[in-house]
Amino acid sequence: QVQLVESGGGLVQAGGSLRLSCTASRSIGSINDMGWYRQAPGKQRELVAFLGSGGSTKYTDSVKGRFTISRDNAKNTMYLQMNNLKPDDTAVYYCNAATVIDGIRYDYWGQGTQVTVSS
Repeated sequence: QVQLVESGGGLVQAGGSLRLSCTASRSIGSINDMGWYRQAPGKQRELVAFLGSGGSTKYTDSVKGRFTISRDNAKNTMYLQMNNLKPDDTAVYYCNAATVIDGIRYDYWGQGTQVTVSS
């Protein structure tokens, strides 16, 4: 079991920056993959940024060059640095952690943090 707690959301003007944090209740060193998802009103939840256990990263096209995902295993924390924010980035952001045990994938989610970008 892993509990995840997000923080760092808020209201920001277009062009501004925010850094989201996702702190886990235990060591994330053994977690296979981590990622940030977001869900805007009336839309499906989408993957924003992915960080594999080997350090590989992937981003959805709309945030490439503006968002950076990273993790600090010593602090059991994953981050999402968001620069040059746009109104379309407004959503609830969720962190996700996945472990695979005996071939079975287990997903864990945080409670979400609201990001609102004003124009």
